[in-house]
Amino acid sequence: MCYFLYIASPLTLSEIRSMLPAGLTADLAPSFHRTALQALHPPAKTVAQLLIGSCSCDLVRDRLSDPIADERELRSRYRKQKLSRNETIKELERHRRGRTARPRSSSEWAETLSGFVVEHARNAGPTLYLLDFGPGSNRAGTLSDPIPCSAREIGRTASWLQEGRPVLVR
Repeated sequence: MCYFLYIASPLTLSEIRSMLPAGLTADLAPSFHRTALQALHPPAKTVAQLLIGSCSCDLVRDRLSDPIADERELRSRYRKQKLSRNETIKELERHRRGRTARPRSSSEWAETLSGFVVEHARNAGPTLYLLDFGPGSNRAGTLSDPIPCSAREIGRTASWLQEGRPVLVR
């Protein structure tokens, strides 16, 4: 499991993809996330994952050049979740596919993401975001009410995102 950033938008997936900055991609979210996030934000037509490679880790944490050090936090979380060795290997392989040819720091990605979020709010209106750990997190059905946030409050860092807390950007 890695970090995943979800977007619940009034736009279609094609429209979201057309707005994404280079390096970010969008894929439809698993159905349990779609159901949970659309319940929190009924105007959403599309619930998708915003990805860099196969996960969203690069948006919130810097990758270290040493793969073992880079994966230490992930391995620790997998142990706490009692993943089997095979599941852990599968999840680490997904994380490794996230590496890009020209790595950016998480602060550079945060700035890129912030620009997208502000532009998306201007064009599409209120949109829900959720940063979560793991594609199959059990939290999707038990999410709290969204934290309201204006597009003007979105800074150059990902600090407006809090793991497991939905944020409604207006």
